Amino acid sequence: MRRLLTGVFDPDRAYRCSPRVALRPEPFGALAYDFGTRRLSFLKTKILVEVVRTLGDQPDVHTTLDAAGVPADQRPAYLAALAGLADNGTIEPR
Repeated sequence: MRRLLTGVFDPDRAYRCSPRVALRPEPFGALAYDFGTRRLSFLKTKILVEVVRTLGDQPDVHTTLDAAGVPADQRPAYLAALAGLADNGTIEPR
């Protein structure tokens, strides 16, 4: 069963990386810098970076996780990370 994780983030919707955000690759994943808020976020895995980069190419978050190869047992952690990124504006609904 899919559920809304927070009051803002809905993984059944389409998202994209905010156009205000630049991703800088790092050995651990990437740094996400928001030029609007000057907030710096850490994307701690390369798969999470791939998910954030490709959100705009998929019809919803679940399809993006499938395309990136996120294992089923890791989905809750990735959904929680994406909810946090949505809450701080790094990703936004399309």
